[in-house]
Amino acid sequence: MSDQPTLFERIIARDIPSDIVFEDEQYIAIRDIAPKAPIHLLVIPKRMTPRVDAITDPAEMGELWLTAVKVARMHAEDYRLVVNCGTGGGQVIFHTHIHVLAGWAHGPDSDT
Repeated sequence: MSDQPTLFERIIARDIPSDIVFEDEQYIAIRDIAPKAPIHLLVIPKRMTPRVDAITDPAEMGELWLTAVKVARMHAEDYRLVVNCGTGGGQVIFHTHIHVLAGWAHGPDSDT
């Protein structure tokens, strides 16, 4: 793990601008800059862990998922929650985050 702050830590610190759609004391949610869906948000804990399976406290894990659901419901009736865990699982930024994907008119396998 690097001594340098992650991209998300820099966003949380407001060193890098982002489109923030939700924030409280523990979490921030932003629009993804390379969306894979009409609505693509990232729910990020302010407490840094490199990947979701590094969270061992059940309450902390539950709060993360409840926050992701809250953010998703603020933006869409139907949605998909996705976590990439590790390089082999497609994780690119090593700071725990949940993707909220939504907004397809005919489901995620459609073009709209």
